[in-house]
Amino acid sequence: MQLEWLGKYRNFFENLFLYTNIYGQIYTLQGFYRTSVPCSLAQIQVLEYILENEEKNQKMAEVAKRLGISASAFSKNVKKMTEKGLLEKYQSTTNHKDIIIKASPLGRNVYGEYVAALLELRFQKTFEMLDKIPEESVDRLADILKFNADSMIAQLHTHQEDGARPKDKGVMELVKIQ
Repeated sequence: MQLEWLGKYRNFFENLFLYTNIYGQIYTLQGFYRTSVPCSLAQIQVLEYILENEEKNQKMAEVAKRLGISASAFSKNVKKMTEKGLLEKYQSTTNHKDIIIKASPLGRNVYGEYVAALLELRFQKTFEMLDKIPEESVDRLADILKFNADSMIAQLHTHQEDGARPKDKGVMELVKIQ
């Protein structure tokens, strides 16, 4: 039975779901990319964001929010990356609670290795395919992905809030398990 509600967009969503499911499987794998220091995609994303925004001196919580990951998952990645020598931690002289992270020279090098490998393995072909699409259409596809990410974030927040509410403590019924 083919579901009708996706209509003519079925192929698009089927491939989007495939990509996100595979991405979810490799997100935390260490050493999946050809880097001298084994890293996960999650760690590479942290490194990439820090390198792109290093002049902003953002607090860890701000970076985690921008990346769309929980503060605890972000902290765990930062801890692992600091132990690997990829990141360095700094404190503000005005507020010692504010921890600022920066890429180390090793982190910069590992990111360069990652970019070279990813460009060869996937992005060169992806860029070639995107070059065949009008720029406005590429921008529109990016808008579609952003809209869906934002709506899932909102749904996640609602779900987390619902989970924090006290449950009805009615009468509990038991069913025997055979």
